[in-house]
Amino acid sequence: MRTPGELGTRAEAMLAELAALTDGDGNLTRLYLSPAHRAAADHVATWMRAAGLDVGFDALGTVRGRAMPTAPGRAGNKRLLIGSHIDTVVNAGRHDGMLGVVAGILAVEEIKARGIQLPFGVDVLAFGDEEGVRFPTTLVSSSAVAGCLVPSDLDARDADGVVLRDALVAFGGDPEAVTSAAYAREETLAYLEVHIEQGPVLEAAGLPIGIVTSIAGQSRFSITVMGEAGHAGTVPMALRRDALAATAEMMLSIEDVARAGNAHQMVATVGRLAAKPGAVNVIPAEVVFTLDIRADADAPRLAAIAELETRFRAVAARRGVTVTMEKFYESPTTPCAPRLQEAFVGAARDLNLGERRLASGAGHDGHAMHHLTDVGMLFVRCRSGISHNPAEFATIDDMGLAVEALIKAVERLAADAASSGDRI
Repeated sequence: MRTPGELGTRAEAMLAELAALTDGDGNLTRLYLSPAHRAAADHVATWMRAAGLDVGFDALGTVRGRAMPTAPGRAGNKRLLIGSHIDTVVNAGRHDGMLGVVAGILAVEEIKARGIQLPFGVDVLAFGDEEGVRFPTTLVSSSAVAGCLVPSDLDARDADGVVLRDALVAFGGDPEAVTSAAYAREETLAYLEVHIEQGPVLEAAGLPIGIVTSIAGQSRFSITVMGEAGHAGTVPMALRRDALAATAEMMLSIEDVARAGNAHQMVATVGRLAAKPGAVNVIPAEVVFTLDIRADADAPRLAAIAELETRFRAVAARRGVTVTMEKFYESPTTPCAPRLQEAFVGAARDLNLGERRLASGAGHDGHAMHHLTDVGMLFVRCRSGISHNPAEFATIDDMGLAVEALIKAVERLAADAASSGDRI
């Protein structure tokens, strides 16, 4: 039996090994279906086999390690799924996604070493395409597992013109067998994922782990403001139809509305902005900017969008410009199941770590897995909330406690199965 400290030390060593498998030159870059992704998948498979799991790859390249039930019960034909992703952004850190895969392997290995009896099987999953960097897709492999893959995603092309289905064949997958990757709803108990927070909340609270209540819903818009170009020296300020000045006022409205939604962990971001004609001595006639807005529930997010539309129209009318909003992405909120939250809360209490609950502002494979089964997530403190960056960091102690909390949560689910006639 390993202590949390020993589990954290092993997790750190495994993450270092994965970080060495990269397509980048001097940095960690591992894109979906790349040579480095293949190498990482094979490395993960080796760890799974060493942990006593039966290992296979599905049609979309997800690595699956399977542990069979060890206790009698009617849940014996069901699977608890634990996992995360092993693809990365460009110039990534070593914890995002990978920690969840490593934690799953270590937890199953330790459960076996401790002789903990489970009345259900456990599958550890290592997904790809969570980051959506190489192809204009996202969550392809977890969507296939959940049975909700959009077939046209296989026809997506990367920046070099490589079609996803061709890259999949080169990887060793099978685009013609996509449906075989899906689990049946009746065979799955739940999906659990350990992930670094990617934010500063836990660090500010002085806590190593937190229980996720939901994965925030997201709406993204392209917003176009049309005014009129004019000479910067001859058009009086009161007579201008300045698209950029109007946009600046709209951006302040975005910040104001998002701050008002703080109770729902609302955030809103203008990530891109382009003004035309873009000359130093010409009043801007057109501005196109993006809006990304997220919250821990759908209703407040949608209400905020409606409020912004009203404010934008008022600004446009007052300044003599027009505004149009075009939605190009929508992802509803993914709630974390109360029973799974309670399993993690109980584990945190057992470890005297409190029960801090928080929503995830970032997307995760759980978005897709929610189409299949209940989702539960555990966050791990990361230094300064930094992620998608080589400075991404979680301590050995915090990672070890996260693995221990995962083990205890699985134990609680097994106890619930035993006490409720296997209905969990």
